[in-house]
Amino acid sequence: MKIVSAKYLTSVVKEENILKDEVVEFAFVGRSNVGKSSLINSLCGQKNLAKTSSTPGLTKMINYFVVNDKFRIVDLPGYGYAKTGHKHIANWAGLMEKYLTLSQSLKTVFVLVDCRHEPSELDKMMIEFLNVYQIPYMVVATKVDKIAKSKIPQACNMIAKTLGVRKELVQGYSSESGFGREKILEYIENLI
Repeated sequence: MKIVSAKYLTSVVKEENILKDEVVEFAFVGRSNVGKSSLINSLCGQKNLAKTSSTPGLTKMINYFVVNDKFRIVDLPGYGYAKTGHKHIANWAGLMEKYLTLSQSLKTVFVLVDCRHEPSELDKMMIEFLNVYQIPYMVVATKVDKIAKSKIPQACNMIAKTLGVRKELVQGYSSESGFGREKILEYIENLI
């Protein structure tokens, strides 16, 4: 699949504003600082589509992007880091849960995990949540450019084993080099 256009659509902070229509959606979720915004930018071939920051926990709302006027990428709030109160954390978690369980258009959730580290308890909880609600997902091992190319399969296997998922459900990705980009685009195209 070739991405010819990608643009910001809207941001949502309340459940009642979650988009409800027939447009196919692919959501991206992961710990803060896992490289979610960089991956979305890399996937769409744009530098500043999703806001990147050196401060973890910047995404506090659901951000929608329309791609090729055909489908949407949904950037969900990062988890696991917050320089804010528990009330705000509960709001993000509640909003994310409502989106994941209520969206009629959601085809797949891409769960991002840093390839250099073992998945956290929060990553495991996310996979468990998706399994319980039978929401399709793929795990994306980000930042593979930070390790030797020969170590990528080993890192992906470690992530699969830790999360208790099949190896085929883990895809390595580098926002820097584009490693894994074609595989994810192909996966998305097959579901549209």
